[in-house]
Amino acid sequence: MIIGSDKDKKKKKEKATEAPAAPEETAEEAMGALEQLLGGPQNEIRTIGLMGDVDEEKGGDLMMAILLLTELSGKDAPYDPITMYISTYGGSADEMFGIYDIMTRAKRECEIHTIGVGKVMSAGTLVLASGTKGKRKIGKHCRVMIHSVNSGHVGELHSIENEVKAVKHMQELYINAMAQETSMTKRQLQKLIDRKVNVYLTAEEAIEYGIADEIL
Repeated sequence: MIIGSDKDKKKKKEKATEAPAAPEETAEEAMGALEQLLGGPQNEIRTIGLMGDVDEEKGGDLMMAILLLTELSGKDAPYDPITMYISTYGGSADEMFGIYDIMTRAKRECEIHTIGVGKVMSAGTLVLASGTKGKRKIGKHCRVMIHSVNSGHVGELHSIENEVKAVKHMQELYINAMAQETSMTKRQLQKLIDRKVNVYLTAEEAIEYGIADEIL
């Protein structure tokens, strides 16, 4: 019976003389390496983005990011601003209001600088406008769009009637929030929405309406 060839014995000997494996990097060491790479401690990494459709997953991720960044500046240091880039065709009104409420809470602790690029439409328009006033920027070629809250609900008559009431209520909330965050009045916003079309604005018009403050 062959126990092992000379070649196998040589391999075993080489393996035995190899240097021991380096210990795994600890979480603290990994964070230190990341901070060194990014040029600052974790609580200085304060840029986030809303890119793509505003859906449940993306809305939840953004809300958690804002909450965590608000907490990270913490107890022994001043609260640095959060910078949020926005480029979206819009999406869920429920997620929009969730982001809006979290931004409102966070602004009690730190500034949120919003920057609209590419396209800022539908739900994204309120998010852009909800940044700290004077700190909301927009790309020169960014397109902004406002329209009414959509339902798209189908089904039995009673269900549709109930859905219509809910949509009307949500639209009222949207108008109230936009009136608070921009220079538009509720009457102006209602007039725009009553056109029942997508209302597109240039970057300059967005500034005129108080959705943003300056060109990027």
